[in-house]
Amino acid sequence: MPSKKSVLAISFWWALALQPAVAADACGGEVPCELEEGTYYALLPDDAETVPPVGAVFYLHGHRGKALNAVRNASFKKLANDLNVVFVAVQGIDGTWSFPTGPRSLRDENAFFDAVLDDVEDRFHIDREKTLLTGFSSGGFMTWYLACDDADRFAGYAPIAGAFWKPLPEECPTEAPYLFHVHGTSDTVVPLEGRPLGGGKYHQGDVFKSFDVWLQQLGLTDDKPMTYDDGSLSCERWSPETGLLELCLHDGGHNVRAEWMERAWHELGKLKGWS
Repeated sequence: MPSKKSVLAISFWWALALQPAVAADACGGEVPCELEEGTYYALLPDDAETVPPVGAVFYLHGHRGKALNAVRNASFKKLANDLNVVFVAVQGIDGTWSFPTGPRSLRDENAFFDAVLDDVEDRFHIDREKTLLTGFSSGGFMTWYLACDDADRFAGYAPIAGAFWKPLPEECPTEAPYLFHVHGTSDTVVPLEGRPLGGGKYHQGDVFKSFDVWLQQLGLTDDKPMTYDDGSLSCERWSPETGLLELCLHDGGHNVRAEWMERAWHELGKLKGWS
């Protein structure tokens, strides 16, 4: 029978042997979180150890973008601190997203984002009911399609400078999302009316017609939206029985601001009752 001293020694070396595995599994900041089908980066608030984050904002980069650059962005770091959320920057394969009618199909994005949500919940213990998916440009396209596939996947959606692509879906197999869209009227990269790409093989869709997909599905095409101004944004809002559809325009070009994400988070919180 081994002595107490030898048992303690074995336990010590066993714990020491486990340390590399634990460290290898850790992620956050500029260390990516690795999943079978892809990666994401997670930026925690500065006080996360003493004040647990209340939820998470998921961000999708533009065409050929890098999620790592997002977690290095000072305005996104400030967003995580101001809202006390985990800022999750997801990486597209080769900097692209695989959405219907798009140029590439490299991954089942619906299944991948389900896996990302599960992993973020397990690792960082966020409240699944307090999540916002936002994306810019190509990431905005992907945000629209994820909302169309399952509005309940995230609590809310805040696409920026994106829409459906032609041919637009006839309808979405889900109830209306809580969707807050921001777009520049001077955007020439993703114009409001869309534009052809790849010699006409592909075509960005019209933002207004993208909203019509939801409005027709919900029987709201003849309903006048509520209109109002919020700072530099001129907004239209439709309020179906469940969900919300909002289009906010600014007179700028193709750009993204953390303040638009923060605004969507607060508006979503008011509607959901947790802000």
